[in-house]
Amino acid sequence: MNLLLDTHVALWAVTDSAELSGRARGLILDPGNTPWVSAVSVWEIAIKHALSARRMSVGADEARISFEEAGYRSLAVEPEHAVAVESLSDHHRDPFDRMLIAQAIVESMFLVTHDALLGKYSERVLVV
Repeated sequence: MNLLLDTHVALWAVTDSAELSGRARGLILDPGNTPWVSAVSVWEIAIKHALSARRMSVGADEARISFEEAGYRSLAVEPEHAVAVESLSDHHRDPFDRMLIAQAIVESMFLVTHDALLGKYSERVLVV
């Protein structure tokens, strides 16, 4: 199963944070699953880290390298993903999360997130 990790889940996984749930950890480590990280997450990290290192303690390049070292596949942003955002309902206003949901739907992946609000969008969102 292809898992698109949201930004927090991806960061918690590579830092072995206690904030990562056991279910999320199990999904990521399951050899039958392929974890992916979107360029959207790296972009989000870059913006939030540049605005305030307190909001995001790790920089974008450090995160990108950590994701690669963990073996996560990388998902680029394609025009189809941007178009899909337009058809999403208005449950959540965060543009990064909306793009991740759109990518998961378009690419037939499962978005792994801790944000219960995102679960309203699709059966493709796994709230863990």
